[in-house]
Amino acid sequence: MVEMLQTTIIEGIKNQTMIVEVLKALAIILFGLVVGELIRKWIISLSRSTKYVWIFNEETAKLLWRFILVASILSGLDTLGILEFKVYGAKISSLIGAALLFYFAYLIGRKAQDYWVAKGGADAQIKAKVFYYTIVTLAFFLALNIAGFTGKLTTIVAAAGITGIVLGFSAQTVIANLISGIFMYFDKPLEIGDPVEVGEYSGIVHDIRVFSTRIRTWDGLLVRIPNEKLFNSEIKNLAKYPARRVDVVVGISYADDVEKAVEVIKRTLDEIPYVLAEPEPMVFVEELGDSSVNLAIRAWAPSEKWFDVRVEILKRVKKALDEAGIEIPFPQQVNWFADELKVKLE
Repeated sequence: MVEMLQTTIIEGIKNQTMIVEVLKALAIILFGLVVGELIRKWIISLSRSTKYVWIFNEETAKLLWRFILVASILSGLDTLGILEFKVYGAKISSLIGAALLFYFAYLIGRKAQDYWVAKGGADAQIKAKVFYYTIVTLAFFLALNIAGFTGKLTTIVAAAGITGIVLGFSAQTVIANLISGIFMYFDKPLEIGDPVEVGEYSGIVHDIRVFSTRIRTWDGLLVRIPNEKLFNSEIKNLAKYPARRVDVVVGISYADDVEKAVEVIKRTLDEIPYVLAEPEPMVFVEELGDSSVNLAIRAWAPSEKWFDVRVEILKRVKKALDEAGIEIPFPQQVNWFADELKVKLE
């Protein structure tokens, strides 16, 4: 009789304990639902006023809500002891939680990256890549910690180091291009649409990516330049500043009046559209050449109109000098002979 009473009491205690554990698990899940819903509504309301919409938006709110819900369910099941068994020394609940954390971080990083890239522009693409790789790397190490592999992290890092040394020789170009692309983002030597000269190539920047930059040359070719090579090259940005100088050299005959030629050219420059009055155009004798007196023309123009202004200067200066009777001579050469030449005329 006593034994039956003891058994009944023990079973009652077990039942009470089970009920408490079930209520505790339900409370954890309910708490997760409430917290997830509050965070979801907060992010949605924040997306209407913040400029960081690429991370605070409805997609991110849904992902975080799902993650918190799944995490609370796992925590409730773990409280009931359902997920107590281990795999390779780690609790199955910890492994599932770590996998879910990494998966949801990957989704958030991917969504943010896609939203950022959709904005367009070189800055957006590079920022998106940097953000994506950063959040995935942080989530990976945090997932290792949650899974209980922190004690084995040294071994993993050592193995990764050895693997990195092996792969480093084959991947060093890729890594160098990636790092150069990040450095170029902060340095900003060029932007999409800029006319540039890079080494032997000249044209318009067509696209800037993490590993390479594409330039559309003036003759319509697409040139892909690795960012490492671009970063180590001399880059001439032809439109970085609003104004650019046009340099032209015109030769006149030694028999012509230099002052008159200078006055004609200055008057012509004043009549050409887009030639800036400040800085003032300059015309001066640059050198006494073999066949002509070379006059240097220095005129400033808006960067986007530089080529048009240069073409107009050459055309109008030639016409103005012709009308003024000032000769632009051909190359000439005078030969002197030490002995007198005898020429027979028929």
